[in-house]
Amino acid sequence: MRKLIATVFNYSLDGFLADEGTDFWKFCFDLPENRRPDDPVRLDFLRSAYAHLMGRTAYEAISRSMTTSPDHPFADILNTARKVVFSRTLHKAGWANTAIANGDTADEIYQLRRGGDGHMVVWGGITLWRSLMRLDLIDELQLTMYPYVAGEGTRLFAGSPRSYQLDLVSSKASRSGLVELHYRRHR
Repeated sequence: MRKLIATVFNYSLDGFLADEGTDFWKFCFDLPENRRPDDPVRLDFLRSAYAHLMGRTAYEAISRSMTTSPDHPFADILNTARKVVFSRTLHKAGWANTAIANGDTADEIYQLRRGGDGHMVVWGGITLWRSLMRLDLIDELQLTMYPYVAGEGTRLFAGSPRSYQLDLVSSKASRSGLVELHYRRHR
């Protein structure tokens, strides 16, 4: 059965996501790791995914970015990969190889998990992440924590289940002070 791995980029020490237009957003995208995210391990992880899952808002932002920035390291991967958008309001997907999942989230995930090994990558957005956490469907969480106290933004874990234990799989620090954290859901 395929694993569901949620990826969280641009996460501050005080628990905020980098909302577009904030000082934290600018800080994140001024770092070399975000200007040219070409880590071979990350690229292989994304390339080998069975599917890339997104909510509508994340889908719209990522598709716009990847289709207009063909030199971005993720563009070749995402423009050709299988993508699934979880949305009850989106009726047509213009990005190649994209399906819309508008049914029950747990049932849709179950269908995607069946029939093989490997993993699926959850890119976001926040509504999808929180929904998957409430339904206890996330198997692993890969979080990139930035050396920054944002003080404002969207809290990733607001509205999360009261108890959600994770086991640390690995951690790795970069020269810029970013810490890549990889957790597995404790079951």
